Amino acid sequence: MGSGTARRVRVVARGVQVMALSLACSGAAGVEAVRRRATAGGRTTGRSLAERVTGLLGVLGPSFVKGGQILSTRQDLLPEHWRAELRRLYDDVPPPSRRSIGHALRRAYGERESWPFTEFDPRPTACGSIASVHRAVLADGRVVAVKVRRMDIERTMGLDSELLRGLARALRRVPALKRVPLDDLVGQVADAMVRQLDFTAEHQALKTLRRNLGGLPFVRVPEPVDDLCADGVLVMEYLPGLAPFRPDSLSPDRRREIATRTLQVVYRMLFTDGVVHCDLHPGNLYLDRDLDVVILDAGFVVELPDRVRRLFSAFFANMVLGRGRRCADIVIESASSWTGDGSLDGFRREMAELVERETGARSGDFELAVFATRLFDLQRRHGLYAAPEFVFPLLSLLVVEGMIKSLASDVDFQAEALPILLASRAAG
Repeated sequence: MGSGTARRVRVVARGVQVMALSLACSGAAGVEAVRRRATAGGRTTGRSLAERVTGLLGVLGPSFVKGGQILSTRQDLLPEHWRAELRRLYDDVPPPSRRSIGHALRRAYGERESWPFTEFDPRPTACGSIASVHRAVLADGRVVAVKVRRMDIERTMGLDSELLRGLARALRRVPALKRVPLDDLVGQVADAMVRQLDFTAEHQALKTLRRNLGGLPFVRVPEPVDDLCADGVLVMEYLPGLAPFRPDSLSPDRRREIATRTLQVVYRMLFTDGVVHCDLHPGNLYLDRDLDVVILDAGFVVELPDRVRRLFSAFFANMVLGRGRRCADIVIESASSWTGDGSLDGFRREMAELVERETGARSGDFELAVFATRLFDLQRRHGLYAAPEFVFPLLSLLVVEGMIKSLASDVDFQAEALPILLASRAAG
């Protein structure tokens, strides 16, 4: 059997596995719903289903865990009991075995006597679907954090990436989707997810974030130890005393301050630097003792082409200023295709109406997910399809939006963006 055929067989097997586990979860949830109705006088809740779906995502692997983590931040899309269950995906990831950790370190550094650590704790300080993080001490006494990639994760995520691409190819046969650039869109998302396994790229992304965000006094990014980073192992500065990025124990004023700081960090990355962190969920964001925002993970970072950064910034600025027709012109300019089925004048008119409704809305009223849905529906009805590169800044904002709403629902998204947008445009 050739390597290409063998690869296709593995992709099909992975697809069958995903389908079988999903059907098993659906069947078990159905049985549970019937049982609950029988024992509760016809009443049932979604809690059991939320638990089962969360468990299913954990079993299916890192690609699905990432999706669940993003959904857990979406206060506007899911009820609290669903989000509470999905938040377990940050914490309830089983640690890798000590044997697998040792294997990864030997692959990076050779036998144990060659390791650069005088101390290494095999018990993770943090554990995710892609890697675990361990405390270690170097020969010069420095305490470091060592991120170790899980064994076999490349194989699983590679298969999931091919599944997504296959699904995109299948959906092209649906008449209504024939002109949608699904291949490009799904391909870029799949590539970005697989790039999370590339610790060399993450090493460079950490350095880029430190350089770009160095002027903001309220954000910290750990410094990588350049000469110790290797294949599957990332060594960085250890930051002690970190607290989870959760609002429960903070005063309203502190929550608002942190929400504003977080928005400023995201807007700086989007509008000024064009380096987009698409995975700023509570598992990757922490607070230090001074309540500075700490970004610990840079695995899902995408660099935007300068043209895309400029157009996205211009769109957001004109939306804030209520210039709907200019927003429409930017969408038309940036679109990957126009089918000719709709009216561009009609699109401009409806876009102006949409922007007018949203201009000046505060965080509690302005919902990016709703706005994006209406925008994409408007584009679709007029035969316009957005460039796939625009998915990354939107994904970054969608992930952060849920956290901002949980911290301080009255933070003004648009007012916080305007000074950064104007400074970015002035700088060119």
